[in-house]
Amino acid sequence: MNAPLNDTLARVTQRIIDRSRGLRGDYLASMDAQARAGQTQRAGMGCANMAHTTAALPAADKLVIHAERAPHLGIVTAYNDMLSAHQPFEHYPELLRGHARAIGATAQVAGGVPAMCDGITQGAEGMELSLFSRDVIALATAVALSHKVFDAALMLGVCDKIVPGLFMGALQFGHLSTVFVPAGPMVSGLSNDAKAKVRQQYAQGLVGRDALLESEAQAYHAPGTCTFYGTANSNQMLMEILGLHLPGSSFVNPGTPLREALTKAALERAVANTGKTGQPAIRLADIVTEKTLVNGLVGLLATGGSTNHTIHPISMARAASVLIDWDDFAELSAVVPLLARVYPNGKADVNHFHAAGGMGFLMRELLAAGLLHGDVKTVVGEGLAAYGREPWLNNGHLAWRDLPATSGDTSVLRPVSNPFSADGGLRLLQGNLGRSVVKVSAVAPEHLVVRAPAVVVHDQTDLLALFNAGQLEKDLVAVVRYQGPRANGMPELHKLTPPLAVLQDKGFKVALVTDGRMSGASGKVPAAIHLSPEALADGPIARVQDGDMITLDCERGLLEVEVDAATFAARPVQHPDLSPNARGTGRELFGLFRTHASAAEHGASPLFD
Repeated sequence: MNAPLNDTLARVTQRIIDRSRGLRGDYLASMDAQARAGQTQRAGMGCANMAHTTAALPAADKLVIHAERAPHLGIVTAYNDMLSAHQPFEHYPELLRGHARAIGATAQVAGGVPAMCDGITQGAEGMELSLFSRDVIALATAVALSHKVFDAALMLGVCDKIVPGLFMGALQFGHLSTVFVPAGPMVSGLSNDAKAKVRQQYAQGLVGRDALLESEAQAYHAPGTCTFYGTANSNQMLMEILGLHLPGSSFVNPGTPLREALTKAALERAVANTGKTGQPAIRLADIVTEKTLVNGLVGLLATGGSTNHTIHPISMARAASVLIDWDDFAELSAVVPLLARVYPNGKADVNHFHAAGGMGFLMRELLAAGLLHGDVKTVVGEGLAAYGREPWLNNGHLAWRDLPATSGDTSVLRPVSNPFSADGGLRLLQGNLGRSVVKVSAVAPEHLVVRAPAVVVHDQTDLLALFNAGQLEKDLVAVVRYQGPRANGMPELHKLTPPLAVLQDKGFKVALVTDGRMSGASGKVPAAIHLSPEALADGPIARVQDGDMITLDCERGLLEVEVDAATFAARPVQHPDLSPNARGTGRELFGLFRTHASAAEHGASPLFD
């Protein structure tokens, strides 16, 4: 029997419901109006419109669609074969079209969306387009569905900005039956811990580029998602706990019979949820509610998910006219225990997590403890109970079965009764430098409080140059500013992790403060990120000078510079030249984003703000 709903969970949820009431009511009314108008049905379409819709289809599909009785599905795909996580999607449309015909429905690829890889663009100009790409993906998704000929949609995407963008775009057509379809993680290669050690050795000059490349190639070596628990795999966890994946489908490896069976079953659920096959309709707008979104926050906290998900869920919720903020994250974090340790929060990867019980074990534990809303709709029907089971092939047929009562590996996955920590590992820091978040699930207790002089730079490459010159052999708080959404698109600052970790290992007190991002791959160095207001918006970080004493206190939630208030306020601010000519032509491409981006803490989007 499940425990009563946790009081904090209930209070935060009700606050979100109250805060969102007006906007949410308008959104649902809009979805109802679209459904009543039949804007996505073929009935009433002009003959020329219908002819364009079916012109390239086989004759049998044309007959089914023209008859206007069977469900017709639109596939939105993020396929490309540059991203290992999305390469498996190449043959999904063929598989899905064939299976749709087999069950009496039809399917078309409605459109494609861009999918860039942060792992490829780290430290390069392309990374400045990464966060912006989320909103481009949302627009592309809406363009794909704007033809209004579909009864349901399948969203094919995995990685960092792709899933949030697909989600945001799909919600503009929330009256449709919609299922998100994952591709799964690559099989395990070189351990993430071993890879990180080689990176640190390279940063110290102990190994050469050939050794580093060999290490990276052994870690990233096959089709599927990277196996560490960064933003991509946090996305997969999030879609499952929101009830938008089939139960247990997030972390099944590509190219396996079980993966193919789950992909076909996802289409079957999308068809069933249209309401045209005798089963009750389940719309995307019915699934994505205030309760569902709170469940997502709980999942991120319980698994130590990516810090990018202190940004994305805010915009994702806003696309459904639900208003959440960092205070909600912080309050939930205080009561949600950390149940998983997956790299960088531990040595295991997502395949180990899945084998230990994975999402089914995690969700069953949280439900039993009253830490999830069980009374929500999902793509498989009413309630979350079905998500406490695991998929398997029973004589070749897809089925779900009960999980073992205990974790398969308590070094990776634990019950609520014996968590890795009593809270969710995410802290809100506030003080005279503004508001930021810090992920502490991988930070050792002795590093939770850092008080040290500031070393101020305007680019991560500048800090790397100081490190390589031996000028950072001391206690320090690295202040990396002009990395916010208005300044340069808020790129991730992954290249800082190895050198700062090296300094920490040498015994120095080290921390990072930035208005930029670090993502789910940030690790053991305490990092106050997403600082708001950002430097280009004249935030206090723009006035910090080298040598200023800064306190980053994860225990008290404090982020302060120790300078007299009047002196600090009187310091002049001179922003660096951020023009394309100064830093590269990539910055010309996100002028719209720079113009409309709001404070990072609000997860703002020019599309839905």
